[in-house]
Amino acid sequence: MSTQTASTQDTFSPQDTLLDQYCANWNYPTAIISGVGRVSSLPSCCSDLGIRRPLFVSDRALAKMPVVTESMNLCKEAELPCALFSDIKSNPTAANVEAGVAVIRQGEHDGVIAIGGGSALDAAKAISLLAGQTRPLWDFEDVGDNWKRANEQAMLPVIAIPTTAGTGSEVGRASVITDEEKQAKRLIFHPAMMPKKVILDPALSVGLPPHLTAATGMDALSHALEAYCSPSFHPMAEAIALEAIRLIKQYLPRAYQNGADREARMHMLVASSMGATAFQKGLGAMHALAHPLGALYDSHHGLLNAILMPYVVRANAQVLELKILRLSHYLGLEDTSVDGFISWILALRKQLEIPHALAAIGIDEGCLSIIGELAYNDAAAAGNPVALSPEQYREICADAIRGKL
Repeated sequence: MSTQTASTQDTFSPQDTLLDQYCANWNYPTAIISGVGRVSSLPSCCSDLGIRRPLFVSDRALAKMPVVTESMNLCKEAELPCALFSDIKSNPTAANVEAGVAVIRQGEHDGVIAIGGGSALDAAKAISLLAGQTRPLWDFEDVGDNWKRANEQAMLPVIAIPTTAGTGSEVGRASVITDEEKQAKRLIFHPAMMPKKVILDPALSVGLPPHLTAATGMDALSHALEAYCSPSFHPMAEAIALEAIRLIKQYLPRAYQNGADREARMHMLVASSMGATAFQKGLGAMHALAHPLGALYDSHHGLLNAILMPYVVRANAQVLELKILRLSHYLGLEDTSVDGFISWILALRKQLEIPHALAAIGIDEGCLSIIGELAYNDAAAAGNPVALSPEQYREICADAIRGKL
C-alpha cells in the first residue's frame, strides 16, 4: 500500500480547464466517475446507494492525510455520520479484515468507502463481503463455487476511490488477502464484490512519491501485459490491455518525473482500471511468483512484478513472438522483436529507478526451496502462455534474485 500527501488545495480545487475533457461518467465495468475534483460527488454516491452511515477504510499512513480527512468531511457536511478503519498492513491479512468487520458491526455501518491503494481497496471489499456472513473468510476463497456460500443480500455496497494507479482493485470482484498461518496469499471472490461506484480523481494522487508512482505504475503494466499475453480467448479484454499498455508507456514517465502532472495522473488511473478490467482474460507467471514472494517477504506487490517482468517475458519468449510484434508496432517501438521489447522494459525500469534484481529488495535464495511449488499452484499460473513446471519457476526466481537475464 502506498500513501500520498495531496493538500486541501490540490484535492478540492476547481477543475483545470486542460482537464475538462476528462470529466466523464462511465458504466463499464461498473459506474465510474472521472475527473479533477470529482471526489466532491462522494455524498451523492452514498445517496444513490442508500448509504447513510459509511465506514471509511484506508491504510494507517494515508488515514492521517488530508485526502481522507477531507473526504470524511464531505460526508459529515452532508449529514452522513461516518467513521474510519485503518488497521491494515501493506499486504492485508485475515486479521485485518476481521477487525474491520468488528468495526462495521459495532458502528452499524451500512456501506464502505474504500480510499487508498490496493491494500485498502482489497481489505475494504473483503470487509464488505464478510460483514453480513456467518461463515469465516476462507470459506469464500476463489475455489470452485465457494462464492455461492455467501449471502449476497447481506453484503454491503462499496464506493472505491483509488489514490494510486496500480492494482485496479476498484474494478475487481476479488480481494487478495494474506493467510499468515500458511504464509500464502489467497483470493477471496464474489461477483458482487465489485464496487458499485468508482471515483477516479487525479488530484488525489498528485502527492504520491516517485518511487511509489513507479512501483504502482509498473504493477498496472504487469496486469495489462499478462492479460494481453494470456492465451485464453477474450478479444475485448485483449484490446483494453493493448491501450492500457500504450497509456502507461506515454504517461508513467511523466507522472514519475512530475507528480503534479494531473493529465498524466488521470491517464495512469484510467490505465490501472483498464489493466484490472483486462486481466479477467488471465494473468501469468509474474503474479504466480509475486504472490508467494509477497507473502513470504511482505514486499510491495507492484515492485515485485516490476522486477520479475523481463525475466518472465524471457521465459515465455518462444510463444510470444507474434503477440509482441503486434504490441511493439502499436507502441511504436523501433525493435519489434521480443528482445527489443525486453530492452524497452529494461529502459523504462532504469528511468523509473526500479532495481534489476530481487536481491536488491532483500529477497534471498532461501525461498527457492519452496517458491517453485507455491508459484506452480498459484491461481495466476493458469493464465501463463507456457505451462511452467515448479523447477522452471524456481529457475526464473533464481535468475531474478541474481539479476541474470
